[in-house]
Amino acid sequence: MLVNSPHPVLACAATIDAALQEITGVEPAFMRTPEKAEALVRLARAETKLTALRLQIMATADDVAEEIGARDVAAWLAHQTHASPKSCRAELHLAAALDTRWTRLADSVSAGAVNLDQARVIARALDELPDDLDAELLVQAEVHLVEAAAHHRPAQLKILGRRILDVIAPDVGEAEEAKQLAREEERAWETASLTLARRGDGTTRLSGLLPDATAVRLATYLDAFTSPRQQATDIVAPQHRARGQAFCTLLEHLDPTKLPMHGGDATTVIVAINHDALTKDLATASVVGTDAKITAAQARRLACAAGILPAVLGGKSEILDLGRTRRHFSPAQRKALRLRDQRCRGDGCTIPAQWCEAHHWQPWSKSGKTNLADGVLLCSHHHHRAHDPRYSTERMPDGDIRFHRRT
Repeated sequence: MLVNSPHPVLACAATIDAALQEITGVEPAFMRTPEKAEALVRLARAETKLTALRLQIMATADDVAEEIGARDVAAWLAHQTHASPKSCRAELHLAAALDTRWTRLADSVSAGAVNLDQARVIARALDELPDDLDAELLVQAEVHLVEAAAHHRPAQLKILGRRILDVIAPDVGEAEEAKQLAREEERAWETASLTLARRGDGTTRLSGLLPDATAVRLATYLDAFTSPRQQATDIVAPQHRARGQAFCTLLEHLDPTKLPMHGGDATTVIVAINHDALTKDLATASVVGTDAKITAAQARRLACAAGILPAVLGGKSEILDLGRTRRHFSPAQRKALRLRDQRCRGDGCTIPAQWCEAHHWQPWSKSGKTNLADGVLLCSHHHHRAHDPRYSTERMPDGDIRFHRRT
């Protein structure tokens, strides 16, 4: 009685499985260094070939999904192997591209000459070429990128893929690049997002997606705050922490009069604090409209320079003072302060005036006035110190401010 032989693909799978079973328990640590190096490269190429074979099967396995009513073979495979549905769907997309459009790329992947990460980048670059591009140019682009995979990593291939028309057809490359950039900018604007999640420990996690041009502007603004501070201290904070602190400072420097109208008034953050608490070191203030709390010292500091409207309440919460006619130093006053002070007036500080903040020598919370005689330039570090209850201040004969830590 004749028994049907297994399909060559199944026979291959059985052979591979048996070979892996044979080396179960083998300790790679005892391999010689050259053997480890050779094994790593050969196994990586074998893995690519094996995955390429699986993708070839996926591209023709619609009947597998239909057999049990699955949406597609990616959904079926994710269920059978407990793999990520997202990754299986990405593999199905690549499998279809290799099977129907980019056969030269498929042959190179099957031969192990192009790895899967490279193949994904190349296929995407080819898919993004214009639909009306001449067929001969498509072939040239595919061949060029496949050949480039022998010398370039995926990130480098991605850059080359974006510029492939400049290589194979410079006459149409520039016009197509402009169209592609326009599409990317439109997509970036449509997908821009920003979320703020309160963590319950006094911090809020900010995460988002911004267009590249906007992100570059933000980084430039933040670095403008961080660079001088790094030069003024021996302790250099990690960039992510320095930028986080700079972002807080950037918001404090926004001019609320230039923000969109909101509820009949310029967008303004109002901090409410009891009048008695305002004069104390250990007290809190609340941000109107939220359950956020800040210290009285922070409220006093924000009242000097930030776009914050301090609402000072009496014992029965009646409004005693909702800001003054001018709580911020005007642009003309700031110019005069820069001309007069030249730098931060903290004793021994060399931060230039253009990086400083205008500080009320007589605190705003204690009826301080916004005039030149009552104003002094302080860098952000010393401005915080001026409102820190742990420090006392002394005005020197030359106008500098000396800080003393309280004991």
